[in-house]
Amino acid sequence: MSGIRALVPLAHVADITASIAFYAALGFTVANQVIPEGEAVPNWAWLRSDKAQLMLARAAAPVEAERQAILFYAYCADIAATHAALAAAGMAPGPIATPFYNPGGEFRLVDPDGYVLYVAQI
Repeated sequence: MSGIRALVPLAHVADITASIAFYAALGFTVANQVIPEGEAVPNWAWLRSDKAQLMLARAAAPVEAERQAILFYAYCADIAATHAALAAAGMAPGPIATPFYNPGGEFRLVDPDGYVLYVAQI
C-alpha cells in the first residue's frame, strides 16, 4: 500500500461567496470552481494558499454553527503579524495563546458558518 498523499477537507457552507471572501483574507485563492448553468455564483470551489487546500460546497440544508464538529488548523510564519492583519481586516481573531503544545502561539478564528480555525505559528 502506498498510503495517502494528500487530504483536502470539504466544508458545506451557507453562502459560498461570503466563505470565499473570508478565506481570501487568509491568503486563499480560488483554484477551481463550478458555477451551475443559469446561476451567478459557484456551488463548489477549491481554494489554495501555498500548501493549504480547502474545498467549499453550497450546503443543501441550514448550517448550524454550534453543530460544527471539526476544527481546522492553519499555520503561518508570523503569528503576531497574521493576528494584526486579520484584526485590521475586521475579522475578530481571538487572543494569541501559547499552550504547552504550541509555544509559537495560536489564536482562534471563526468563519461565516461557525467553523473554527486555529491559526498557529510553526
